[in-house]
Amino acid sequence: MGKNKEKTTNLAKGATKKVGGFFGEFKTFALKGNVMSMAIGVLIGGAFSGLVTSLTKNIITPLLNCFGKMDGSVSKLALKVRGQSLEFGAFLADIVNFLIMAFVVFLLVKGMNALANIGTKKKEEEPAAPSTKTCPYCKSEIPMDATKCAHCTSDLA
Repeated sequence: MGKNKEKTTNLAKGATKKVGGFFGEFKTFALKGNVMSMAIGVLIGGAFSGLVTSLTKNIITPLLNCFGKMDGSVSKLALKVRGQSLEFGAFLADIVNFLIMAFVVFLLVKGMNALANIGTKKKEEEPAAPSTKTCPYCKSEIPMDATKCAHCTSDLA
């Protein structure tokens, strides 16, 4: 057996699939559409994260400083205990970053779902089968599977 021979692996229903070794499997994995989409999403997400961080740092934090009547910036708001500093301001800025990112991702997912559903038609509900019928003798409404009318006691065979 040479090194370049392709191997076969058994699949669930007895079919076989050719595998070109470790690198062949990696190539198949890496070139799938969902992996490429994920990589693009990570890159765009990183760039967008920088944009949101800048928005929080340069616009939202100064606005909070104006309304909070603080002489320092919100991001420098800290509590010092025994030489340790608890930086509440930086934590608040990170929370604002997270909320903005989560909201934008929510809007993107909602928009993508709406686009995915544009071509699909909503299935109309089929009318339910009738559960009652009319007695041919007294014209009363009775269950569909009744063999005797409850009102006139006629046999419905």
